[in-house]
Amino acid sequence: MGAMRYIVIGAGAVGGTIGGRLAQAGHDVVLVARGPHLDALRAQGGLRLAAPEGTSLISVPAVGGPDELELTSEDVLLLAAKTQDAEAAMAGWAWKPVKASPEQASPEQGSTAAEALPVICAQNGVASERLALRRFRHVYGMCVWLPATHLEPGAVEAQGAPRSGLLHIGRYPSGTDQTIERIGADLVASRFLAPVVPDVMRWKYGKLLANLANAIEAVCGLDTDTDDLRRRARAEGKAVLEAAGIAYARNEENAAFRGDQVQIVKINGNERGGGSSWQSLTRGTGSIEADYLNGEIALLGRERGVPTPVNEVLQRLANQAARDRRAPGSLTAEEVLALL
Repeated sequence: MGAMRYIVIGAGAVGGTIGGRLAQAGHDVVLVARGPHLDALRAQGGLRLAAPEGTSLISVPAVGGPDELELTSEDVLLLAAKTQDAEAAMAGWAWKPVKASPEQASPEQGSTAAEALPVICAQNGVASERLALRRFRHVYGMCVWLPATHLEPGAVEAQGAPRSGLLHIGRYPSGTDQTIERIGADLVASRFLAPVVPDVMRWKYGKLLANLANAIEAVCGLDTDTDDLRRRARAEGKAVLEAAGIAYARNEENAAFRGDQVQIVKINGNERGGGSSWQSLTRGTGSIEADYLNGEIALLGRERGVPTPVNEVLQRLANQAARDRRAPGSLTAEEVLALL
């Protein structure tokens, strides 16, 4: 088997950091982006990655979609677009032809990406893997604990040190194999913690509970007292997962893996801002991931008859803020609680 090529679909904060670090470590990487971000990547000849050790322009090719690339059997599709954009991305890449290597005579190897290539779902939430499995035979989950920021076209800030992030990886719906072991080894050699686990969705459900606060950051901003709102959203999430019999990793388990290896540090003297949903509002993208975070809890709650009023309100407010292109912090926590 030859060296893998990583095609990072969605080169924002998470995709840009993973793709940039893989490229810095000598791996073959292609970034897939759109709009001004794609224009900037092409114009400057790569990705500008600001990290604790300094800022680098990483020479890496960038494309706008599957029509600009010929796939081979050594490719890995790393899907880092947010979940609300994942369905369209997967539909575009799934049926792209794959050119087989001469030594690979298996009938599936010369067919399509959906049949032959691994796809890794590197999103918050737990919906992308099932969406991928509808088309792709070889689906893997990635639980992403990775402090990074993407606010400017062509640039990403990676704020984790000494490792850039913690990325639990494994087959979906469960298990491990040689492919994910190889990918894990590449990630470890590229400044990540990358435990290969047989129960990756348990880790992703644990991360889902933490990500229920993303909508709070987006709606209420970073400088308000949101502890009660966060506690209530998480309590609803835990009640729903337990009612559904869904296992989830506890905070202490993640902390034990991270240890002192993923610390958030200043980049160019600047503190990190908010997470992915806060960044979506700050960039004015017009969309947000709340339907697959707070909305996942609302869905499970409706299926199980468990009330989820806090998460339903947060889902609605986050979507309204994105639609109206409001900046983060349009409401206080007290105003949100009053809507309950």
